Amino acid sequence: MDAAIQAKINTWLNGHFDQQTRDEINRLQKENPDQLADAFYRDLEFGTGGLRGIMGVGTNRMNKYTVGMATQGYANYLKQGVPKEEVRVAIAHDSRNNSRFFAETTANVFAANGIKVFLFDSLRPTPELSFAIRHLKCQGGVVCTASHNPKEYNGYKAYWNDGAQLVPPHDKNVIKEVEKIGSVENVKWTGASENITIIGKDVDGAYMQMVKGLSVYPEIIQKQHDLKIVYTPIHGSGIKLVPEVLKRFGFTNVHIVKEQMEPDGNFPTVSYPNPEEKATMSIGLQKAQELDADILLGTDPDADRVGIGVKDNHDEWVLMNGNQTAVLAFNYLIEARKAKGIAQPNDMVIKTIVTTDMIDKIAQHNGVNCYNVLTGFKWIAEMIREKEGKENYVIGGEESFGLMIGDKIRDKDAVSAVALLCEMAAYEKEKGRSLFEKLLDLYVQYGFYYEELISITKKGMDGQKQIAAMMEEFRSNPPKMIDGLPVVELLDYEKRIGRNLATDESWEIKLPKSNVLQFVLASGDKISARPSGTEPKIKFYFSVNATLKSPEEFDAMQKQLQNKIERIIAELNL
Repeated sequence: MDAAIQAKINTWLNGHFDQQTRDEINRLQKENPDQLADAFYRDLEFGTGGLRGIMGVGTNRMNKYTVGMATQGYANYLKQGVPKEEVRVAIAHDSRNNSRFFAETTANVFAANGIKVFLFDSLRPTPELSFAIRHLKCQGGVVCTASHNPKEYNGYKAYWNDGAQLVPPHDKNVIKEVEKIGSVENVKWTGASENITIIGKDVDGAYMQMVKGLSVYPEIIQKQHDLKIVYTPIHGSGIKLVPEVLKRFGFTNVHIVKEQMEPDGNFPTVSYPNPEEKATMSIGLQKAQELDADILLGTDPDADRVGIGVKDNHDEWVLMNGNQTAVLAFNYLIEARKAKGIAQPNDMVIKTIVTTDMIDKIAQHNGVNCYNVLTGFKWIAEMIREKEGKENYVIGGEESFGLMIGDKIRDKDAVSAVALLCEMAAYEKEKGRSLFEKLLDLYVQYGFYYEELISITKKGMDGQKQIAAMMEEFRSNPPKMIDGLPVVELLDYEKRIGRNLATDESWEIKLPKSNVLQFVLASGDKISARPSGTEPKIKFYFSVNATLKSPEEFDAMQKQLQNKIERIIAELNL
């Protein structure tokens, strides 16, 4: 065992840690020393979004002590920022194992530090936490969730006073304060429980009223109220609000997937509770097929991501990818607001740099500003803040199955997205069409943009080094040709430099530093490489496009674009 790792282990064996923790360390020493080394070889990083990791004992795991130390650091920073006022925070959690325990641990530490805490009475969707921070005029907040990660994981997302996750300078400043907490003895664990207020139905009601206000065509829902909807919360927190929100919108024919209805951190029916995955949505797809439904929707454990299933041009059930869902949602809100006469001349939409450029074309065609930001909804929230009072935010989104509709929350929201997607399906059904037919029409109008994502997982101590080496290779030796086409632009968001590879002309990228590379081909096709900020993965995004003359050519053109991406993947040796 490495001496530094053993020293950390000894600290936990001999320090102020509970007996259960010491017993587990002793068990691992005998039965699985490699696992023990992995649990202590580093400190679980409090990144710009908070914590995320496997649950268990150790400095590199999610447990009472890592959560408590993170909360103490965050509490210290909050109190610096609001010296003369009462500091207020809101706390929520999802259905994961230990999420309630971590939320209560967080609440106790905040309270012991003299901070007023609003703790939800039971699990709630992450977007409601974002709403609650604004609604209750809090300076910050925390939600305990690992989003769509496997069941072994949990996490801790930190929020600021606008309901968004931390951005500069607060993200780095909080990290510095967390790093100062060198020992569990520096944590105020208990005391002042009177600072904790339990919240629930009142905030639920205000949040759902806000979501209902996002509806553009309630009169069409009245006509199509019996739209056949299948919904699965995938054992998560969506069950708390999604069925009620659909009811308030006016939908009367909602079928919940019973096998996945109960909140359960073991996610017994899936191996990976992510609505992006076909296997995860398979029970819902089967139910939708049996009922001959109009639309299938699934939300992840903390109900910030949404996946949808529809019938395609062959009347077969398919899952739409996040880019397709975003294209439909952005287009609907732009088109419908214009048709309804409620569009504003200063309307704007926001997307991330790895999300389909088809949205830029739709916005441009409709005279709406479209801004591109770094990956993550905190950057969409920051752009809203920057443009507040000058431009009217309508919708934001990214390819990873996230949408944020309206400016009353500042994080992705699958609850409002489910409701709006059902309204969109009702709107098209009123015209005798499906959402998939609408998508094909948009491809004909704006060009067929086809995207795929591959994630390469590199676990363990060497994983990060391997990912860093891959990025460095692409950065120092960028490909000059891809699939027979010249690479015309290299965009390096880490160096914040864009470069024309033909002329060697360069320009500044006016976004914060981020470890992302993009290669733009002469055809407008784009390849992006980005290490994940929350998982031991490097992600490659492929976006290719072509002209689609008619919906009848869709199948053949899709096959051509799929083949093109396969060739690019092989050429890049991924």
